[in-house]
Amino acid sequence: MKYTNTLDFAIGLDKKDPLKKFRKKFLFPKHKGKDALYFTGNSLGLQPASVSKYINIELEDWAKYAVEGHFDARNPWYSYHEMFATPTAKLMGAKPDEVVVMNQLTVNLHLMMVSFYRPDKKRYKIICEANAFPSDQYALQTHVQSHGLDPREVLIEIGPRKGENLVHLEDIEKAIDDNGDELALVIIGGVNYLTGQVIDMPAITKAAHKVGAYAAFDLAHAAGNIELNLHDWNVDFAVWCTYKYLNSGPGAVAGAFIHERHIKNQKLPRFAGWWGYDKKTRFQMNHDFEPMKTAEGWQLSNAPVFSMAAHKVSLDIFTEAGGMKPLCKKSKMLTGYLEFIIGGLNEKIKDKKVRLEIITPKDTDQRGCQLSIIAHGMGRDFYNALTENGVFCDWRNPNVVRLAPVPLYNSFEDVWRFGQTVEQVLKLK
Repeated sequence: MKYTNTLDFAIGLDKKDPLKKFRKKFLFPKHKGKDALYFTGNSLGLQPASVSKYINIELEDWAKYAVEGHFDARNPWYSYHEMFATPTAKLMGAKPDEVVVMNQLTVNLHLMMVSFYRPDKKRYKIICEANAFPSDQYALQTHVQSHGLDPREVLIEIGPRKGENLVHLEDIEKAIDDNGDELALVIIGGVNYLTGQVIDMPAITKAAHKVGAYAAFDLAHAAGNIELNLHDWNVDFAVWCTYKYLNSGPGAVAGAFIHERHIKNQKLPRFAGWWGYDKKTRFQMNHDFEPMKTAEGWQLSNAPVFSMAAHKVSLDIFTEAGGMKPLCKKSKMLTGYLEFIIGGLNEKIKDKKVRLEIITPKDTDQRGCQLSIIAHGMGRDFYNALTENGVFCDWRNPNVVRLAPVPLYNSFEDVWRFGQTVEQVLKLK
């Protein structure tokens, strides 16, 4: 599509947008009485307007039924988590039995590693990202240490080549091949949190399996952002949070995927809890653990209903929107327009030391809705000025600005107004 840097053009695109009605389903922070320009859905998604209604239903049922709400509430708490299996499976490209909503992302990562990282004298190495989100790195380091191993000898971190910002698939594949006989696990972010680069998950999974290692992914920045097909890609396990693109609120409940071939393996080691016990006989209070024959078998505790109520709102919205295909179609257009606007800003900047360099891949198949920008020649004052002018974006030291035009609630007019705000901040008008 040929873009134009005018308000009329942006408004025209918004009028044609088949998803435009969903913007009204979210609550925007305000700046000078108007909706702020919110581009941080990659950090915390906006609150759906109906969240209070969904949570109030559970509060009312708690007051009315007390303990009997586990079975008599409008959404019985005993089976509350079960309603998420089908919509979650559709978003993740999985079978309903392969997904479960539970815990927090890093908790789920540790739980999955209990099952899928079983180091021995021969296989003990892990390939991961050099620039992963720190929580993943801390989890890997400490989990390795729990086995009495030295992370410096176990973790093989793959990062961008010198002078570059993105990771090369062939570098990951080479590391897998080079360490094949000693490799136990490959665990990488499906979308890199800093650059927004989408990793080739099917290729990495195939390479890992070829040498006899497990393949897993942290989908914190992928869930609700890009199309996923975890089952057909043959991924062993994946984990994700729901407070970013899945708009389920700060600290919201997370999710996990375990491929069905592992679910059927009842001897696979795991940490167990009562809520993972076969629900048909759970209340018999038997002594020995008998896991459910679904991803639910990795659950430890009963459902955090109030957190899940907020998550239910978001999943209902994704279902109403038709899933990821229409969202990704708009995402490519919206992010493409932002890329166009940033290119136009660079053309207007006269100072040769000042430039906005997009480090996210230009190929739309290698990115979601996030664009990461190096603000050359500008310090944090640039970010501060954007914030003061009603732009919600994200700053990562030393000079990276992350912007995420989310297709569920951002508009083309938002993107155009962002360009106008930058022109004002940089005094380009």
